[in-house]
Amino acid sequence: MLTRRIIAIGVLVIGAGLGFLLFRSVQTGHTDIIARHPFHLGLDLSGGSYLLYKADISQLPAAEVNDSMDALRDVIERRINAFGVGEPVIQVQTGQVAGEKEHRLAIELPGVTDIDKAIATIGQTPFLEFRIQSDQPPIQQGSVDKNGVISVNADETQTFVPTGLDGKYLKHAQLTFAQGTGTPEVSIQFNDEGSKLFEKITKENIGKVIAIYLDGSVISAPVVREAIAGGTAQITGNFTPEEAKQLVGRLNSGALPVPISLVSTQTVGATLGSEAIHRGVNAAAIGFILIAIFLILWYRLPGIIAVLALSIYVVITLLLYKFIPITLSAAGIAGFIISIGMAVDANILIFERFREERAKGHTITEAISVGFDRAWLSIRDANTASIIIAIILFWFGTSLIKGFALTFGLGVAVSLLSAILITRLFLRALPTLEGTRIGKFLFSSGFHL
Repeated sequence: MLTRRIIAIGVLVIGAGLGFLLFRSVQTGHTDIIARHPFHLGLDLSGGSYLLYKADISQLPAAEVNDSMDALRDVIERRINAFGVGEPVIQVQTGQVAGEKEHRLAIELPGVTDIDKAIATIGQTPFLEFRIQSDQPPIQQGSVDKNGVISVNADETQTFVPTGLDGKYLKHAQLTFAQGTGTPEVSIQFNDEGSKLFEKITKENIGKVIAIYLDGSVISAPVVREAIAGGTAQITGNFTPEEAKQLVGRLNSGALPVPISLVSTQTVGATLGSEAIHRGVNAAAIGFILIAIFLILWYRLPGIIAVLALSIYVVITLLLYKFIPITLSAAGIAGFIISIGMAVDANILIFERFREERAKGHTITEAISVGFDRAWLSIRDANTASIIIAIILFWFGTSLIKGFALTFGLGVAVSLLSAILITRLFLRALPTLEGTRIGKFLFSSGFHL
């Protein structure tokens, strides 16, 4: 019993300390570890930027479209995260426009209200592609040596056809400087599949021009003199060192598997804003206080224990939202509030089973033990069903639904642990005062003595 009480006091002190630090980080902005992980608010609460890009899939086989769009989304997400914009929402959209099927990428950047900054965050969209000269007389200028050094600009009146070799085969890029001249170049290395394809293309097109396109424009067009093995090439052009370094960074952050073009931009204001957040917090606080009063008046000492356990649950859940982190939209906050209701429900089930066991003549200690055992089955089934629903909503839902599902599912999981571990620990650590009038009063229920 003494060990349980010591553990219970420790949990209570830790919970109170974390709650204080959480409150202080929100109110005063201190630079402790908790304050350095702010809550991430969604577009509807903090405002931000919305960008819509159109993907050009005209050169892709139908079977590769979905995989390429998923890869495109991953590349853009890596690029945005590299610039420090937290919790972007990036979705692939498919629809009919003017009778034609289009694939688009919708990007939401919470907290970024400057459109130019939003576009700069994503950066230009380098699409690297190798094309071969069509069956026209080859241009006898320029060369490609054994190391794949590429030079000489192409005559843009020539016709070039895609080879299938593009940025998705890129392994890495690095900034180099030409020997002798010291001009900046971009050295690229293909992966194994790309290296084999590059060697095959150069072997089959000796004497022809291979043009290197970046964002649809020719930046270099050498004549192939021999097959090039190893999958290494140098991109030359009128680069400044800064431009070459920037291109290297963008290629390494993820070469786009398909070219995209910016269709529209929009600055999204906080439709709910700080006033709505303030009202929502007040409503949640008032609701929690009313629930706490009911639990204390109806269940007395167990009700006080439930309020303490629920308070620790709220603190733990909010800290998880900070550190994971989770973007909180209006729907996400609703999911959190509903999960609090699930936590209250678990405590009520436990206390009602406790009352039933007391009515059968069991002692307080026996009623606590048996009551928890009987309540556990109902709590387990109800919370498991809720978590399954949250997973289904997150898997198939849109970004709005996913926000609700994530906060709701996480909250239910934490509430399950809170009810079974924390509430049980506190109750079993209490002195029961068995056989005394005050013990009967503290562990009875209802508005009667």
